[in-house]
Amino acid sequence: MPKALITGATGFVGGHVAEVLLERGWELHALKRSTSRRVLDERSGLRWLDGDIKSPGDVGRAMEGCSAVFHVAADYRLWCDRPEEMYENNVKGTEVILAEALARKVQRVVYTSTVGALGLRTNGSASSEGTPVSLRDMVGHYKRSKYMAERKVEEYAARGLPVVMVHPSTPIGPGDHKPTPTGKIIVDFLNGRIPAYLDTGLNFVHVRDVAWGHLLAYERGKIGEKYILGHRNLSLTDFFKLLERLTGKSAPRLQLPYTPVLILAAAGHCMSRWTHVEPFVSLEAVRMAGRYMFFDAGKAIRELGLPQTPIERAVIDAVDWYLRNGYVR
Repeated sequence: MPKALITGATGFVGGHVAEVLLERGWELHALKRSTSRRVLDERSGLRWLDGDIKSPGDVGRAMEGCSAVFHVAADYRLWCDRPEEMYENNVKGTEVILAEALARKVQRVVYTSTVGALGLRTNGSASSEGTPVSLRDMVGHYKRSKYMAERKVEEYAARGLPVVMVHPSTPIGPGDHKPTPTGKIIVDFLNGRIPAYLDTGLNFVHVRDVAWGHLLAYERGKIGEKYILGHRNLSLTDFFKLLERLTGKSAPRLQLPYTPVLILAAAGHCMSRWTHVEPFVSLEAVRMAGRYMFFDAGKAIRELGLPQTPIERAVIDAVDWYLRNGYVR
């Protein structure tokens, strides 16, 4: 079976990608920071390697003997005290991975982007991989850095690197140990800590389907193409109703007006730049909530065979995992 380098295997999506590959008999070199904890136990076919994706030496050693690369690692935060770190990790780190893969003539690279780097339709309908987009459309440092990283991927594809891009939407499911911003919504809901909310729209998908989408992109994806790994579009109001129905806990009823919350978030953002303390409400999160982020995964379904696990199953799996692991009090 093939051998691959995977980055980000200590994270939510990357851990599931690694699980799927190991189940299919792959041998993996999992590159991680020395300070990151392992979310997967030692097992046959998995070798953990400490290193930094920004270091060509570390990446080159980890890539030795590998015929494929799954670059899943990303610095995903909606607030950061030093934004330059995010660009170093997401842009420079990606270019190091691409350069080493090109030099070693790997058979294929699967690069994990995000739907956040794609365009949004002004009428709120679902966007596709080809929806027009530019850097000025990007809200916040995370989206900007991922957009810029995609341009690096396109440059290396033009130079002959066999790379496929996948764009997960909003994954939910078990194993979100950090948790991600979306996972935190579920945890806060279960703990009764959401008295009010801003309505927005998101595309939800089971994290296991996203993991399978990575393998399918390796096996069936077209070089240089993008694939949205998503499933169901829901407003946040409808998502809370779904959580209420599946858990028996009451959904928040108070929907806040957008403009006053935006003003408060902007004030908090200014204060955080002075105090270096994360604000209670992220300005980037509020700005993103101003648009429905609906997406169409039809291309990945048709060309890759992307599975479509019911979102109800994803929510149940996530809730069960949070309950079993002490996130709910």
